[in-house]
Amino acid sequence: MQYQASSPEQYLTKLDNDWRKATLLALRQLILNHPQQLQESINYKMLGYHEGDKFIFHLNAQKHFVGLYVGNIDKIPNSTPLLAGLDCGKGCIRFKKKNIVNDNIALFISEVISQHQQGQDINC
Repeated sequence: MQYQASSPEQYLTKLDNDWRKATLLALRQLILNHPQQLQESINYKMLGYHEGDKFIFHLNAQKHFVGLYVGNIDKIPNSTPLLAGLDCGKGCIRFKKKNIVNDNIALFISEVISQHQQGQDINC
């Protein structure tokens, strides 16, 4: 789903108050609470997290899932065990109603940020 929002705060107010909003807020907190503080803005009609002009993550609430977009998941070391049980595409992790945001997701987010800081190419 696409939301017409000009700021992250406005984006969040447009979400239905259901499991998707709760999941998105949990993922958002993991990203924002990371010691490497990323900037949050709207990019491609979804929440984007970046350092300078380089976007590292995007978050979006879809009809049946919440998507965490990271470029190319296969370029992130240890991604397979960290994302076990989740529906993953090449660059999208789909959190469905039954999925819980857990410590493995926090570790995955940290690994993505670490790879970015080391100058590794994590894009598609």
